[in-house]
Amino acid sequence: MQYYRVDGQPHSVWVREVRAAEITDAVSVCPHMFQAKVDKAFDVRVTAVGGRLFGVRIVGPDLDWRYRQHLMTCTPIEVPASVARAIAAYLAELRLDYGAFDFAVTAADGWHFLECNPNGQWAWQPAQTTAAIAQALTDRLEKGPAT
Repeated sequence: MQYYRVDGQPHSVWVREVRAAEITDAVSVCPHMFQAKVDKAFDVRVTAVGGRLFGVRIVGPDLDWRYRQHLMTCTPIEVPASVARAIAAYLAELRLDYGAFDFAVTAADGWHFLECNPNGQWAWQPAQTTAAIAQALTDRLEKGPAT
């Protein structure tokens, strides 16, 4: 495996704000993804296992909550019905049984979809949520593929 390096040292790349003046012709040499910045109140990770959803509200000091995980707090959160329907449609369209969905949520309770990781991590979540996800995965594996 080849790691991304800066000055010969392994380096992680975190989500960060990019100003228009920073986007030059240099971006044409490799793929980039730019998203509009959401004025968020908090983040949400929804782990979907089959039809079961496990939402966790994430509050942290950084734009990218992964950067300093030791400073973030996670608490279970209900997933709105409209978001649950959108997740079900996404999973069905891509024929996935699992997905780790990330959202930015505004103070007005607007949920903004950021991405779905079809193999996203989940063991960092609160113990009760982790146990429920593990049970859902076990149930799904025992059931086997849909026929």
